[in-house]
Amino acid sequence: MEKYFGEGIPKLGFGLMRLPQRKDETIDIEQVKQMVDAFMDAGLTYFDTAYVYGADGASEKAAKEALVERYPRESFYLATKLNAWLGGVDAKQAKQQLYTSLERTGAGYFDFYLLHALQEDNYKKYEDYGIWDFVKEQKEKGLIKHWGFSFHASPELLDKILTEHPDAEFVQLQLNYADWENPDVASRRCYEVARKHGKSIVVMEPVKGGQLANPPEDVQKIFKEANPDASFASWAIRYVASLEGIITVLSGMSNIEQMEDNLSYMKDFKPLNTSEQIAIRKAQEVLNGIKSIPCTACHYCTAGCPMGIPIPEVFSARNKQLVWGLLEEGKNDYHKSTEGAGLASACIACGQCESACPQQIKVIERLKECAACFEV
Repeated sequence: MEKYFGEGIPKLGFGLMRLPQRKDETIDIEQVKQMVDAFMDAGLTYFDTAYVYGADGASEKAAKEALVERYPRESFYLATKLNAWLGGVDAKQAKQQLYTSLERTGAGYFDFYLLHALQEDNYKKYEDYGIWDFVKEQKEKGLIKHWGFSFHASPELLDKILTEHPDAEFVQLQLNYADWENPDVASRRCYEVARKHGKSIVVMEPVKGGQLANPPEDVQKIFKEANPDASFASWAIRYVASLEGIITVLSGMSNIEQMEDNLSYMKDFKPLNTSEQIAIRKAQEVLNGIKSIPCTACHYCTAGCPMGIPIPEVFSARNKQLVWGLLEEGKNDYHKSTEGAGLASACIACGQCESACPQQIKVIERLKECAACFEV
């Protein structure tokens, strides 16, 4: 008997947000098929996509071609999400997303269905549009097996939502060792709120948008001393997979090499031992002293930027300077990313980006820093 909902599901999930791309920036579906095959061959079964991932539903369509059409439906779990706030949708359009997602994926039903990216400035839309009742109705019809929501806000708001909606079956949270005590993300406190309400958790951003796969040098030294053979990503994923109440940990793998690395330690997952936990705490202490920009390159901010600023790429260039001390490399990256696009200094402070940012980044202020650093 399961101790908590979803306990028996393998602890590594395949996040389909950052799939491999060809030179023309379309999804490399043949490589995705190889990755899906390797994942399934390892006995792993959870796949996560969303209505808004990729242009015109590219991620959901890739799930159909690489997974749904090639494997028996009962052999895997498929999760997707309904977004009621991105792109100015109304209630009718929001509810239509479920049927569009079913058509795109050909899945017949979704094992896990989520209200997408609840935050302070958008969660009321899910109330106003009647989405909570809608997903319950669709579960009764068999189109949804389990439903919950993904969340990017304060522990206080999470507590409020779970109190008002105690029948939500699970929560998807951003948990990683770098954000565990980060006040802007509050990973630990959100985790504790979810568990207080008895909710199981799907983990997103365990490697923080890839940042923890290549952490600062001082962090690398700690992990290399603890285990020279372990990849840096393995520390991040195993850390959150070791927590109580975790359904699965989503890894947004972008190539077969990343898949092979993840499978090497998650096919037969073993929780962190005491000495490994000590290494993580040392790494956390180092990271707490570095004031990098916590951007995960989700690109939610860029869709509505009136000045066409490539904000995640600008922040990546800035982090190269902040984290690694590589000013000239950062400048080069900045100028490449803004060629033919908006400069950081072009920001008109409209605030669209900040309202869309799951990481609660003060984007306007940070863009001013980037302009001062790179446009001199």
